[in-house]
Amino acid sequence: MPLFSHSDYLAILLSLKVAVVATLVSLPFGFAVAYLMTFRRFPGKVGLDVIVNLPLTLPPVVVGYLLLLLLGQQGPIGKWLLQPLGIKLIFTWKAAVIGTAVVGFPLMVRSIRTGMETIDRRLVEASRTLGARWFDTVMTVIVPLSVRGIIAGSILMFARGLGEFGATIIVAGNIPGVTQTIPLAIYDYVSSPGGDVMAMALCLVSISISVVVLVFHEWLSRRMVRAD
Repeated sequence: MPLFSHSDYLAILLSLKVAVVATLVSLPFGFAVAYLMTFRRFPGKVGLDVIVNLPLTLPPVVVGYLLLLLLGQQGPIGKWLLQPLGIKLIFTWKAAVIGTAVVGFPLMVRSIRTGMETIDRRLVEASRTLGARWFDTVMTVIVPLSVRGIIAGSILMFARGLGEFGATIIVAGNIPGVTQTIPLAIYDYVSSPGGDVMAMALCLVSISISVVVLVFHEWLSRRMVRAD
């Protein structure tokens, strides 16, 4: 008898899929927000900072419920934007991606912003003085010099996505083979009599994935230090 059921394998694959997609989707937005917060002055900057970091202080269940209100059939986005386009997000894996992205977004922004704040502003000013366009300055100066923060933010987002529970169960549900991720599967096993062994097995899978990600991050960081 195999250790994992078909739904368990799907939960593992879906966890990886949700974490990867959430990271890739969030990265350009996270970079843009970090850039604005680091290099630009504009009215409402403090308000933007509060909004971006708000998911860090809110329970994930609250974040999931707010997303449910926004994206549900009676919500402003769901009713006026998604329904006319025939798009359904609630209780799909895409909703899990959105919930994961919102919860992990502050971690990504803070990491990228930390990397950008170490950049010598004179390098950016020199690039513009020499006639480089804004996009060229971003791609040739800001991105290379903040790449460590970008990598760290991506790793944090992936790790946060791998363990996301509260927002996911509210906005995507716990449907085996459809929206059930590793944390949700563990919750089901813990809630069922005799499910302790399977819950521990999935915990070990989650730990193994996390260790691989952390080892990769450490290896990549060492490679970058040697390259410098």
